[in-house]
Amino acid sequence: MPKSLRLFITVTDVLFILYWTMAALSELNLLTIPRELMYADYDNPRVVAWNWSFFPLDIVFSLVGLAAVCASNKGHQCWRPLALISLTLTMTAGGMAVSYWAILGEFDPSWFIPNLLLVIWPLFFLRQLVAGMSLVALGTDKVSDSLNKQL
Repeated sequence: MPKSLRLFITVTDVLFILYWTMAALSELNLLTIPRELMYADYDNPRVVAWNWSFFPLDIVFSLVGLAAVCASNKGHQCWRPLALISLTLTMTAGGMAVSYWAILGEFDPSWFIPNLLLVIWPLFFLRQLVAGMSLVALGTDKVSDSLNKQL
C-alpha cells in the first residue's frame, strides 16, 4: 500500500472512531461538547437520528480501512479489495452528508468541507487501486508493484 494512501486511510478512520466515541460519550452525558462545535439542529431528535444513521456506515468503513492497512503491513494482497471497499464507503458517507446539508441550504464550512473532502480524497486513489487489482488478478504482480509506487 502506498504511504500516501496508508496515511489518508489511517487518519480518516482513526478520526471517525474518535468522533463516534465522543458522540457516544456525549449521548451518555459523560462528555460535554461546546455548542459551537455541534452541527446545525443537533438538539432536534430527527437530526440526531439522521446523524446516528451514519454510525454503522462510518464504523464499517473505518474498520475495513484499518484492516486494509494491517493486511498491507503483513504483505497480504487482500489489502486492495479492503481498501476499495473502505474508499467506496467513505465517499458514500461523505456524499450523503454533503447532499443533506446542500438540500437544507446549510453550508457551515466546519461541517460541509470535511464531508466534501470525504468525497474527494478517495478519488485520487481509486483508479490506480482498481488497476492494481486487475493486474494482480491477471498474475502480473510486478507491474502491480510499479503502479503502487506511482500512488
